[in-house]
Amino acid sequence: MINIISLIIFSYLLGSIPFALIIGKIFFRTDIRNLGSGNLGTTNTMRILGRKAGLVVFFLDFAKGYLSLKFASFILGDVDYIIIFGAFAMIGHMFPIFANFRGGKSVATGSSLFVYFYPYLALILIVVFFVNLLLTGYVSLGSIIISAIGSAYITLYGEGMYRFILVAMCVLVIYMHRSNIKRILNGTENVSKLKINFRR
Repeated sequence: MINIISLIIFSYLLGSIPFALIIGKIFFRTDIRNLGSGNLGTTNTMRILGRKAGLVVFFLDFAKGYLSLKFASFILGDVDYIIIFGAFAMIGHMFPIFANFRGGKSVATGSSLFVYFYPYLALILIVVFFVNLLLTGYVSLGSIIISAIGSAYITLYGEGMYRFILVAMCVLVIYMHRSNIKRILNGTENVSKLKINFRR
């Protein structure tokens, strides 16, 4: 029990490391919480600090979830509740104690859970995400769509604790995008430069 509680705390603290904030302040002398959407995630980092910084933040945030699972697996072995630690890494990213509980939406961190548990599904979701990005230009919509697809798949084919926790986290990720949903409906959401312009 002590190991489990310690690993939960470790996973949350690992998830709470605000890499977007750290990179912004150290390398750009910028607090991205005061710019753009204010989120400490990949999209806002890329928008404010540039593509390279955004990609670095993505991989670091992805690593938070993946490492929390690998470390817990190393300590506890192949237990059927290992998913809990990835979920706490996601929660840490969303509500980081090191950044006044203002974090990101945990898409990158959550993606690592799919790569860890469902790698083939993760590949499909990556394709879906980028197809959406090219067609609509909405990064947030892609995140919502893959969360919904992932949730539906796991509901149908998942087993045990993995099913309930992953579905709950997918729903939470969608909920974290509620302001984006409003902007999409209002036509005021930011559009990526990667969107294909079919009118040319």
